[in-house]
Amino acid sequence: MGQFDFIIVGGGSAGCVLASRLSEDVATRVCLIEAGTTGDHWSINVPAGLVKTMQDKQTNWLLKTAPQRNLGDRRMFWPRGKALGGSSAINGMVYIRGHRADYDRWASEEGCPGWDWESVLPLFRRSENNEHIHNDLHGQGGPLNVTDPRSPSPLATMFVDAAAETQIGRTDDFNGPRQEGAGLYQLTQKGGQRHSAWHAYLQGVERPNLKVISGARVTRIRIEDGRATGVEFRRNGQAEVEAIGAKREVLLSGGAVHSPQLLMLSGIGPGPELAAQGLEVLHDATEVGRNLQDHLDVSIVQRTSTRIGFAFTLNGLSRLPGAIREYRRNRTGLLTSNFAEAGIFARSQPDEPLPDLQYHFLPVMSDNHGKTRLYAHGVTMHCCDLRPKSRGHIGLGSADPMDDPMIDPNYLDHPDDLPKLIHGIEIGRRVLSAPPLGDHMADELYPGSDVQDVSALEAFVRRKAETIYHPVGSCRMGKDDAAVVDPELKVRGVEGLRVVDASVMPSLIGGNTNAPTIMIAERAADLIRAT
Repeated sequence: MGQFDFIIVGGGSAGCVLASRLSEDVATRVCLIEAGTTGDHWSINVPAGLVKTMQDKQTNWLLKTAPQRNLGDRRMFWPRGKALGGSSAINGMVYIRGHRADYDRWASEEGCPGWDWESVLPLFRRSENNEHIHNDLHGQGGPLNVTDPRSPSPLATMFVDAAAETQIGRTDDFNGPRQEGAGLYQLTQKGGQRHSAWHAYLQGVERPNLKVISGARVTRIRIEDGRATGVEFRRNGQAEVEAIGAKREVLLSGGAVHSPQLLMLSGIGPGPELAAQGLEVLHDATEVGRNLQDHLDVSIVQRTSTRIGFAFTLNGLSRLPGAIREYRRNRTGLLTSNFAEAGIFARSQPDEPLPDLQYHFLPVMSDNHGKTRLYAHGVTMHCCDLRPKSRGHIGLGSADPMDDPMIDPNYLDHPDDLPKLIHGIEIGRRVLSAPPLGDHMADELYPGSDVQDVSALEAFVRRKAETIYHPVGSCRMGKDDAAVVDPELKVRGVEGLRVVDASVMPSLIGGNTNAPTIMIAERAADLIRAT
């Protein structure tokens, strides 16, 4: 059995950061284990390739939730990255940190000292190389490249102008002093290509003290006398179990779905649930898998009277050969699009203390995560409630580590969540009808022009709402004894084991979760090196 100082389970956004930062010390031996394979494939590198990775079992776990009782008992599609880079290899590349008040809430109200805004801002800056914004809130020279869209659609700029007409206003930087407003998103891209956490932190890194094992699924954390001493794994679905040891720590970076699953499979979790699966309970930790939160999203889909945007029509598809040639020559054009090119942060009601709604605008008609083709020119306006009050959980589908876990986000369980999305639709409709964008709008496909009163809109949300891909919280951080990890991300009740990923967030931040996950790993690296 090989021995390392640190074993990192999961080569996603957090795992790539940890592997890079910890292996900077040449005296430290680090092993990174990832269930997926390459982070360097055309469908990953070409931004518009996310259309493929969204449905590709080679790069995506293609998970499903349990039936959602508040959403017509639908089993929701939950894509998660399965490649070096994790979900940063398949996501929409939107660079958002969240509102500074989110981190101050973590520190002052949710038992996470050291995670306030002033403490985490230097970590965001250290990780970032912003090509266009140079000020005290942004970083230059960091590993993760952040840039403006190379070839935004005219519809995206019209969208921003339309939002200004509705008095939402503009912002030049969603991560600046004022989050609220409309603007083009900054993206984790470099030279017209995706810049995932793997591209940023590990691509081209060759260190004799760093070993990367891909195509290997960790099945159990080895725990001896209350201490994590290593892991067991299987390569490429084979039956043979291999093992490696950790002299110092095992670092779990499987994300909000797979980190709690692996803890439970290893005997750390709610005792009755583990016993029901025939698993030995090594540490009865009631909250493992609990506190699951996600941004539920609803879309307005509308046809356009012009053919400016992309569409799955003869006219739209006829542009692809030229777009491919342009991309190959200049790394510009349609294929550099992340589709979610522009957005808004807004308040559902004037008295809301913070922006509580986020919009992603796509210059294409999209339905059901892009799986349902809509053969017309149009636009899609996604809207999510940034701080939902509903809480779900991750459980064990079985004791077989090769099976998917049970995922129950418990969407719309709290009565305050549904009205936020109704307000979001009403605001979104006003933006889409405002000039100059409104001058190009035709009929509304979803919710539909006949869906106007509150009861009809509620029924629409229950029928069509989906995830916008931001699960967090299932290994909650906090000072209280029930928290899964402490503010240094150490698992309570087990020595030599930490969780470092989005699952440790005590509550959702107001925005996309990839940049905050990278920040969490940067802080974890500092905490580990200080021990």
